Amino acid sequence: MTGPIDFPDRYDEPDQLRDQLRRLLRHRAVIALGIVLGLLGGAALAFSRAHTYTATSEVLVRSTADPFGAVSVAADNQVSMGTEQQVAASAAVAIRAARLMGRPESGAAALENDLRITNPAKSQVLRFEFTARTPRRAARGANAFAEAYLADRKARNQAAVQRAGRSVQQQITTVQAKKKDADDADDKAVQSELDTLHKRIVEINSRDTDGGDIVRRGEAPGGPSGPGRPALLLLGLAGGLALGILLAWLRSSLDTRVRSAGEARAALRTPVLALLPPEPGEDVLLRVGHLGGDRAETYRALAYRLRRTGLPGGTGRVLVVAPRRGAATEEVAVNLAAALTECGDEVLLVDADLGTPALTARLPLLPDTARTPGDAALPDGSRLVDAGTAGRFACCGTGSPAGGSAAHRMPSGPDSRTAVVITRPLLEHADALALAQRVDGVLLVAGLGTTRREDLRRAYELIDCSGGTLLGAVLDAGRRDGRLHAALRRRTRSRREAEAAVPLVELPAQDETLTASR
Repeated sequence: MTGPIDFPDRYDEPDQLRDQLRRLLRHRAVIALGIVLGLLGGAALAFSRAHTYTATSEVLVRSTADPFGAVSVAADNQVSMGTEQQVAASAAVAIRAARLMGRPESGAAALENDLRITNPAKSQVLRFEFTARTPRRAARGANAFAEAYLADRKARNQAAVQRAGRSVQQQITTVQAKKKDADDADDKAVQSELDTLHKRIVEINSRDTDGGDIVRRGEAPGGPSGPGRPALLLLGLAGGLALGILLAWLRSSLDTRVRSAGEARAALRTPVLALLPPEPGEDVLLRVGHLGGDRAETYRALAYRLRRTGLPGGTGRVLVVAPRRGAATEEVAVNLAAALTECGDEVLLVDADLGTPALTARLPLLPDTARTPGDAALPDGSRLVDAGTAGRFACCGTGSPAGGSAAHRMPSGPDSRTAVVITRPLLEHADALALAQRVDGVLLVAGLGTTRREDLRRAYELIDCSGGTLLGAVLDAGRRDGRLHAALRRRTRSRREAEAAVPLVELPAQDETLTASR
């Protein structure tokens, strides 16, 4: 057995569900946006449909398949209700309805948009449903379409009667012409045929051409049609919640930033040694020994874990670096040095980051008179930092842009101090690759919600290829302050970086004298 054996566990499913739920809840703003959009849509639908009314009228359609011939089929099979439904929805019927409602014929198309015609199953009934802004207008429109349909059908039946009558009249004329030339023997047969044709005309003229009856007239409805405002708002809320969850799931699936310690471990294949909690207040660089709080205690725990993971002998060299600019690399390095000092180590903080102002200008320094004989071996230009109750540690910077100069300034030998080195971002400069070969381990600093998983994977590959040892990662949850304060802090930091990038030019002595006199 070389390792633990994984067995399928059904109790892992609730953990996976909780993890999925946490991923969705990270995008609460997206879910809230979906809910707002759903409520707005429901409100728009509620107010647009709040004053619409629907009236219904019904027409019983009579059989007109062959009204002038001998019919031997059932009455319900003599009417094509599908055809009659299409005729009722035709433009000719809409024009008649517009006339009955007192509207111009050009408005017939608008009336068709408010009309719905249905045919109940196994019946010869057409149902006209008309929607309007007022109850009386809805009832008037439903009755107008029912009457227009019956008028159109009656006109079609009357046209059929006229055609049939003209056809029989032509037959009578032809028979009467034959009667003048017929003999006495054929006169009776011709007269009998004439009598039959006259009887046929009487039957044609006596036919009912109405074609249907109104069995239900449209009445003014007592309330608006469709669901009310509360139901539509509730429907909009449910739809907005579903939309928000879908958008949050898409955002979570497409988001490549590190959101949890598990994602960082999966990308780096190394443990997460510390998760810095968000802490309100000012952006303080040195906390250990001066300020309390969860963030300072996390740095102390990081020092103990780091000693157990990569510095078992007390003396060691640790490189603190971030994949890209923006992580709390300086804060982690300074507080780690203070925490290691509190553990009893002699610590030297080496600042090899030339893209930011020197750390010695932003840390509480002790006077040179506080030096002891043991500090004589410190590099030139180093200063002692007052870490408060944690003690003191030395800090020095590199005087050359080359990353290798920082490695040469690091102490060596059995009596050397524990060195914490901070340098420029790993994916932006090659300084860290040169330093990773000369230190005992690399501590990678990443920001939760700001660092991408691809950057962590690239950083791991570069450290591994350079021969360095990645001890672990430190995740920073950021600050819990307002947007304005965060913007001002970013602006101040960018101004400091710009000032640090400008080279200092020494003025001539006469210019200094003139400036002093002024």
